Amino acid sequence: MAKPVLRTKLCDMLGIDYPILSAGMGPTLIGERTGAPVELVVAVSEAGGLGVLGGSGFTVDELRDAIRDIKVQTDKPFGVDLLLPKSVDMSGTNTDANQVPLSDVLKSLPQAHQDWVNKVKADMGLPDTEVMVRRNTTVRRPKEAVQVCLEERVPLFCAGLGNPGFMVSDAHARGMKVLGITGNSKNARRMAESGIDLLVAQGHEGGGHTGRIGTMALLPAAIDAASPVPVLAAGGIGDGRGVAASLAMGCIGVWIGTRFLATDEGGALPVNKQRIISSTDEDTRVSTAYTGKTLRASYNKYHDLWADSGLDPLPFPTQVMISSALLAAFVEAHQDDYVGGLAGQVSGIIHEIKPARTVLEEIVEQTVEILSRTMPESVTLK
Repeated sequence: MAKPVLRTKLCDMLGIDYPILSAGMGPTLIGERTGAPVELVVAVSEAGGLGVLGGSGFTVDELRDAIRDIKVQTDKPFGVDLLLPKSVDMSGTNTDANQVPLSDVLKSLPQAHQDWVNKVKADMGLPDTEVMVRRNTTVRRPKEAVQVCLEERVPLFCAGLGNPGFMVSDAHARGMKVLGITGNSKNARRMAESGIDLLVAQGHEGGGHTGRIGTMALLPAAIDAASPVPVLAAGGIGDGRGVAASLAMGCIGVWIGTRFLATDEGGALPVNKQRIISSTDEDTRVSTAYTGKTLRASYNKYHDLWADSGLDPLPFPTQVMISSALLAAFVEAHQDDYVGGLAGQVSGIIHEIKPARTVLEEIVEQTVEILSRTMPESVTLK
């Protein structure tokens, strides 16, 4: 069977076969790296898309090692996604150490938040767990991590949070492309003016950090605001129907997270993968419980615990200390009802864990089918 053809301007810009990127998913601060491990990046790139490494959970040295590991496994283009917060407040902790006990960090937080964590653990009989806060790229050294990406000449640098305009000229000097992500048209214009090459417009439906505007309303507004910078669509896209719709609206590609998270190579915990494939379209929630910013995740009882606490969220990424402390205890106590990972509303159409290559191939085939056969038959033009 002939290989399907699905090409846009994005393919020429990045040197890929299909205009499909896997989102740079990963943890923010603590614990084992999950989300978009090296294996997923390689699988997506080898299948003709472009895999993106979620680099926020790595130390600077680990990030360099992971980039080099990808290069060993594939000669295809790939990307690295970093979170670039405006500021990080870790006062009262020894963040010069490579790892810091989470229990020490918690002691530096407001007393009301400490008391709430302790009360939840006491009321539920949760075990005391010791988790280490890693001195990773988000906590202390985002600029150093950016420098690693420049030195390693990563084909595509992606900023999952923050504006990467400050490093565009250095990236271009090394033959790299730069991508930013936005959830509204105002920020789309600002990022485009900073000189980035590509912009992802992610709608409210998306998993992870999300804005207030739905994908269908956001895409045309972002395309207009960012012009002539080309736009990729994100949020609620999990099959060829979503890709075809995005291309029809004027996007040159898509940025897909949840569907690739629910794959053999996806780095989510097994309980979180299962939650995705068993979800309906109503089984996710947006909350500040996890990071202090609005973030969509599979619904679980931790959402209710936080909502009932009456507390204000701490600034990103300090709030992650609270959610990580409780998540570690929930996992150890096998309290799966209180565990749920980042996921979008598209979970409702995902029903099976498959290899990432199979997912990408099926998305491409369905997109081609819609654009070449289904759409012409269903639309009459005069």
